Amino acid sequence: MTKSDIAIMPQFFDRYINLADDIDLLTALFQPATFDGLIPAETLLALGDQVYAPGKWTVRDIVQHVIDNERIMSYRAMRFARNDKTPLPGYDEELFGQQANANRRSLSSLLDEFALVRQSSLALFRSFDDEALQRTGVCYNQTISSLALGFVLVGHALHHARIIQERYVPLLTK
Repeated sequence: MTKSDIAIMPQFFDRYINLADDIDLLTALFQPATFDGLIPAETLLALGDQVYAPGKWTVRDIVQHVIDNERIMSYRAMRFARNDKTPLPGYDEELFGQQANANRRSLSSLLDEFALVRQSSLALFRSFDDEALQRTGVCYNQTISSLALGFVLVGHALHHARIIQERYVPLLTK
């Protein structure tokens, strides 16, 4: 199924969904790891712990956040695909970021983890038929389908890769 098959476009999540191409979800999830695909690993490594403004996350923090979000959205998609109608809460990404200790890890270990988590997400979404993908539930006070959550995964990673490209990479020329 493609992005245009999303029956209900959820507010808030649409900012990520709209960044994804209108292609088959499995194809979109199978594309190369977003960070490596848009920004060479050498560039990410060169950024180290630089931030573009006080209080902003490092590249390692961002990658960890994308990993955490991927796990949460996949879990939500699984619940809804299995027809669980329990409303699911949001999560506090700042709290997660503070507790993740991403800056104690190497960037390469985080990129490896992201690739593994994405493979796990791909396997999960491969297991869903069209009916399961169209099932909906409520999370963060929004009705959303498993299909839409799959495109959130794609767009969310793209969103953060673009932030790194636009706001962090220029730090290397200063």
